[in-house]
Amino acid sequence: MGEQSSGGSSKSRKTAKKATPAGKAVAATEAAAPVKAAPVKKAAPAGKAVAKPPAGESRTALVRRARRINRELAEVYPYAHPELDFENPFQLLVATVLSAQTTDLRVNQTTPALFAKYPTPEDLAAADPEQVEEILRPCGFFRAKTRSVIGLSKALAEDFGGEVPGRLEDLVKLPGVGRKTAFVVLGNAFGRPGITVDTHFQRLVRRWQWTDETDPDKIEAAVGALFPKSDWTDLSHHVIWHGRRICHARKPACGACPIAPLCPAYGEGETDPEKARKLLKYEKGGFPGQRLKPPQAYLDAGGRPAPPLGAG
Repeated sequence: MGEQSSGGSSKSRKTAKKATPAGKAVAATEAAAPVKAAPVKKAAPAGKAVAKPPAGESRTALVRRARRINRELAEVYPYAHPELDFENPFQLLVATVLSAQTTDLRVNQTTPALFAKYPTPEDLAAADPEQVEEILRPCGFFRAKTRSVIGLSKALAEDFGGEVPGRLEDLVKLPGVGRKTAFVVLGNAFGRPGITVDTHFQRLVRRWQWTDETDPDKIEAAVGALFPKSDWTDLSHHVIWHGRRICHARKPACGACPIAPLCPAYGEGETDPEKARKLLKYEKGGFPGQRLKPPQAYLDAGGRPAPPLGAG
């Protein structure tokens, strides 16, 4: 439900894999493709900030490069999806709140027990906090997270008839829910476009010089202005997946990166192809992904489900 993926031809995927860091592998037909001005001028999702092109790059060139990167990533990750297990908007909302300061994998290993015992907002609203804390202990900050999930459940039960609202202005009023969490829910449970500015997204868009903003709301506005609104949710998945799998914070796998010709930060990480391949994570490195119950498209592409909590 709400898990979107972008398709891609095998020919396009081969083109992406053959990209070299020398910057000469950009296809002439795509590089020369005109970019209409109208989408660039679309209103940003928050504030009035817009991306500032790096020195020597025009605004039009920045838009072209940003959109080309997203197209290439769509070819590399045609099965990109939210990496939190969920079956309905309530589960996604709670899981996203729990994902703060921990991994999606740890959340996915923890929530089965939580949702088995408290399947509805009404159930969780009436829960004994100590029992919830014990379930959430593996997620870290379990006392604060317990207060948040019980609090938002009470708000859902009392103010929204036990249903998760589908409007940004309602979601951000819930305990523990900010714009990032709200856009995850809107984009993936309701199909409404939004940009998810998590730590991976912030790091990569700055590394790619799409913006030099540091405030998440301003990053959201700046990057949103580079793309049509319809692209926002899938864009978020592509960038976050790339940050987790290849473009790592401390040691990017530059030598295994399909967008190396488009990246102004190429060379910050390992450029040797063989050494770079050893840095790959999740399915591209032969390791399990984040979800215990991933979408079928991910499994079809060779992805492996994560093990449950406590599995050897």
